[in-house]
This record gives sequence, structure tokens and C-alpha cells, in this order.
Amino acid sequence: MTHLVTEPHFGTPGVLHRQAYTPGDDFYEMLIEGHRGLSDAQSELMNARLVLLLANHIGDLRVLREAIAAARAGVAGSAGARHE
Repeated sequence: MTHLVTEPHFGTPGVLHRQAYTPGDDFYEMLIEGHRGLSDAQSELMNARLVLLLANHIGDLRVLREAIAAARAGVAGSAGARHE
């Protein structure tokens, strides 16, 4: 049984969007804007802080375990993966 929601699931409670992708686009814009003006190192730190904040908000270790596995599967062994 999977606990991780992998289908688009963005939105604002009580707000209906005419097109399903709109809330995802809004999130992407917010994320890009959050990085605007930051150095690469600051952007990496912001991403790390964001992951920890959202993980704390989710709180369910089953969901977090599945999310880590899914994220790793998406990058492990890929040509673009960085190893330092």
C-alpha cells in the first residue's frame, strides 16, 4: 500500500481552478521566486531547509520514507547526478 500522493495535488482549500495545472504552475513560480537573487550555495541551503520544513509538516514517516525512495529512484544512476 502506498501512502505517498504522486498525482498533482496542489491547491488552496476552498479555491476551484478552471485548469488542473494552474496550482502546480503557481507553486513552481513561488519556488523560482524564492530562489531569485540567491547564490548557488544559498539556493542549496534554501532547498534543504524547505525539505526539512515540509517533512516536519507531513510528519508521517511512512510517507517520508516513500518520498525519499521515489526521489532517489528518479536521480540514482542518472547522468546528471552530482557526486561530491
